[in-house]
Amino acid sequence: MSRSKWKTPFIEKSLLKNLSIKKTKPIWSRRSTIYPAAVGLKLTIHNGKDMLTRKIKPEMVGHKLGEFVTTRKNFIPKKKKVVTIKQKK
Repeated sequence: MSRSKWKTPFIEKSLLKNLSIKKTKPIWSRRSTIYPAAVGLKLTIHNGKDMLTRKIKPEMVGHKLGEFVTTRKNFIPKKKKVVTIKQKK
């Protein structure tokens, strides 16, 4: 469900202040909307465990910061070891 049209897009006050002075601090607010002023900046966004760096592109404007940082690890099945039996002569 999208935000009401009469409301402005949400952005954290600390993030808005950092964008105005072109300073990049770690960002904990994944719910903030990406503004056009952030295009070209490298932002450090929290994914729940680590801080990941993402460069903001023009295609990202209007989306939320959390959409571009994955919070889950990919499942990689472990390979089985092949056991060889040596035969006695």
